[in-house]
Amino acid sequence: MLLEVRAVSKHFGGIRALEEVTFSVKQGMILSIIGPNGAGKTTLFNCLTGFMKPTRGSIIFSGSNISRLPADRINRLGISRTFQNIRLFKSMSVLENVLVAQHARIRSGLLPIIAHMPSFLNEEASVRQTAYEYLAFIGLESFAEQGAGNLPYGAQRRLEIARALASEPQLILLDEPSAGMNPLETDEMMTTIRKMQELGKTIILIEHDMKFVMGISDRIVVLDHGVKIAEGPPHEVRNNPLVIEAYLGKETH
Repeated sequence: MLLEVRAVSKHFGGIRALEEVTFSVKQGMILSIIGPNGAGKTTLFNCLTGFMKPTRGSIIFSGSNISRLPADRINRLGISRTFQNIRLFKSMSVLENVLVAQHARIRSGLLPIIAHMPSFLNEEASVRQTAYEYLAFIGLESFAEQGAGNLPYGAQRRLEIARALASEPQLILLDEPSAGMNPLETDEMMTTIRKMQELGKTIILIEHDMKFVMGISDRIVVLDHGVKIAEGPPHEVRNNPLVIEAYLGKETH
């Protein structure tokens, strides 16, 4: 398994945002995490990426326990993410936004950088080439020199993904990638995510668009009030009574 989440809990005083959540993710899988608002989905992402530390439980990535590691260490190990609210450097160019993410992969020390030594210049050229390749991958190479804040909404979402890819992760976490998109942009996002899977990336996503989730997921985990209430392939989750009750409420007589 690439990722194992073992009985992870996250408490904020008396609030139990996550309680004993357990699941695993195989290499190359697309896993969706769904649930009503307040189910604990983003809290789980924050624990997986080091923005928060679990109260209890462990997170195993590629055989190593990352539960207590800071976010930068986790990123260097091979996990990157996007956010529910777009967090681009909007005053910087599209290309610069992608270059920022490759900082984690630069090997040159301070002296070669300051002195513009050939080793650094060669690495810098390689990094720029890689950044252009990721922009081409998501269809934004022609916008490389434009300001990131000038891109249309859907393109900004795709740029976030290019930036996440640029850190060369094994696992990418996407927080509501289709939020606010029109149907055409949503279809383009689904295509982008499938292309990422074809590159060998493993993807976990939070999403509220059930058509999107059912159309792209290999497996689905359902949270409700911080507790995992269901897990399985889309056709099983769709018909699970607990999932239906969590979204639609329980019928009363």
